[in-house]
Amino acid sequence: MAQTIDDIIADFDFLDDWEDRYRYVIDLGRDLKPYPDSARDSAHKVRGCVSQVWLKSSLNGDVDPVIDFLGDSDAHIVRGLVAIMMVLYSGKRASEIMAIDPDAILKKLGLDEHLTPQRSNGLRAMIGRIRSEAQAALAAA
Repeated sequence: MAQTIDDIIADFDFLDDWEDRYRYVIDLGRDLKPYPDSARDSAHKVRGCVSQVWLKSSLNGDVDPVIDFLGDSDAHIVRGLVAIMMVLYSGKRASEIMAIDPDAILKKLGLDEHLTPQRSNGLRAMIGRIRSEAQAALAAA
């Protein structure tokens, strides 16, 4: 069964301290789908991240397409954050992506308070890239 964002939130609530939560985030990153080496290029690199982060999307459908994302990073915790974003956004319609309130999710997870400013900025850059791809897909429809 595929994990949902609600599963991740429940797991975060279950874990008492941030050491355990960081380990959990790293474990999530280990479960990412393999990222193609051919997409480790400047076109797929997310700007604004201190670590290297790549994001690849594919659209299925014409009007309000479903967007599937693949992502990866060269840093363990960031790779886990990529995994959380994949659970949150991948496989959803462009309109659903635009309706998600990422700030509310980050607050529920406590990530808004427990990430370094650099990681927080990188996460926001990743969310911005995902949302801009959804916006472009809707505009093209």
